[in-house]
Amino acid sequence: MPIYEYLCRKCGKIFEKIQKINEGGDHLTCPSCGGKKPEKVLSGFSSSKGSDSSSSCGPTGGSSRFT
Repeated sequence: MPIYEYLCRKCGKIFEKIQKINEGGDHLTCPSCGGKKPEKVLSGFSSSKGSDSSSSCGPTGGSSRFT
């Protein structure tokens, strides 16, 4: 199941919720203040390799066997 981020309209805090794709956020409440109907926010993609790792597809990464 995907993790969605929501912004509380009452206190402004962002919180995460694991839920099915077809579930809406209308029934959610903020865990900090209890505010109702939070706004779903667009979150960035995260990778376990981090931004400093080399790509295996680019010229600096991958196998050096054929170079």
